Amino acid sequence: MSSIQAVATSSERNRSLSFSAALVCIVLVAIDLRPGIVSIGPLLPQIREEFSISNTQAALLTAIPNFLMGLLALATPGLARRYGRDRVILMSLAVLSVATAARAFVESTGLLLVTTAGVGVGIAIAGALIAGFIKAKFPKHVALLMGIYAMSIGLGSTIAAAATGMIAASGSGWRWGSGVWALPGLMAIAAWLVVARSERQSDPANGLYPAEKRYPLPINSRTAWLVAFYFASNNILFFGLLSWIAPIYRGYGMSKTTAGLILASFTAAFMVANPLPGLVSRSEDRRITMGVFASITLLGIVAVAVAPHFMPFVIVPIIACGIGGSFTLGMTLPLDNASTPDGANAWNAFVMTVGYFLGAAGPLAVGALRDFTGGFEAPMWALAVVALLMLGITPFLKPRNCWANKRE
Repeated sequence: MSSIQAVATSSERNRSLSFSAALVCIVLVAIDLRPGIVSIGPLLPQIREEFSISNTQAALLTAIPNFLMGLLALATPGLARRYGRDRVILMSLAVLSVATAARAFVESTGLLLVTTAGVGVGIAIAGALIAGFIKAKFPKHVALLMGIYAMSIGLGSTIAAAATGMIAASGSGWRWGSGVWALPGLMAIAAWLVVARSERQSDPANGLYPAEKRYPLPINSRTAWLVAFYFASNNILFFGLLSWIAPIYRGYGMSKTTAGLILASFTAAFMVANPLPGLVSRSEDRRITMGVFASITLLGIVAVAVAPHFMPFVIVPIIACGIGGSFTLGMTLPLDNASTPDGANAWNAFVMTVGYFLGAAGPLAVGALRDFTGGFEAPMWALAVVALLMLGITPFLKPRNCWANKRE
């Protein structure tokens, strides 16, 4: 009887998704999770002109997805428990693709914002569940896989940042430059269908099927709030700069193509920096690594605030390296503080809710300060203050799992 069970177990293991196959699927989904936001930056001047909206209103095109990424992260574990993780991921990727395509055909500001909200819904729900999948399937490779996941998000961002302006400038206009990014969604859906099929075969109780156990959000944990504020600070910097780097350098007299390339240098450096924490951080106590990346971010932003014309293709990537490493660390910290996949989903949902809610203030604050002051000097100094706060939080981020008196 035991030999029969062993054969059955071996058969299940063979049907389970391999590490390399899972890695490819994670990468294809991650690539799809930012072009719907990033592509708006190079197109903002055209969109503002066509719809006659202010800088603050234009910033909503980035702020709304960020707000929804926070709002829906809180509800996502419940959706996964009720309908099954893989069903929810597949549906969210479909919503993302449809909304991205539909935005290219809107004729009013209201519909522009509604379709942008659809983009945010798809990104929010899919992104919130990937970490739990990684924790469940590959718990010994969390930092590495989260780094590759974040790097793949950066790859999608870089491609969108570099290509969107050129697509729009080719004569197709902002609509084609925005709508073309629905296509990566088809690859993402195909990739997760592979994951769902494998999960259904190897463990019918996981992935496609609802889970009964409910894991509480770590609302009463001081560490959870500090992790959330760290992640929020990094999101304010990332999305604030992501939305406004191209307009900033257009305002300094650079061409649309050059400004788009500076934005691409930001996203490319962000992507390259994403896996670095997983390579250099060997312990769950990652505070020294966090301090290094936060310091790099602060110094780079201060340099732009003091001398915006000085070597933008060097300084902007330096900022992105700091933010990119901090982003991966911010996404890894919830997993460091949880000991189970359900716990990882709960911690991740809480941190993403706070982090993306507050992160949505980045694009809005930069746009509002630009309207109020008439320039980008004040917004850059405001971002420098946020970077300083992020650096100040790092000494207090020792994970609970590193404390002798561990509680779950």
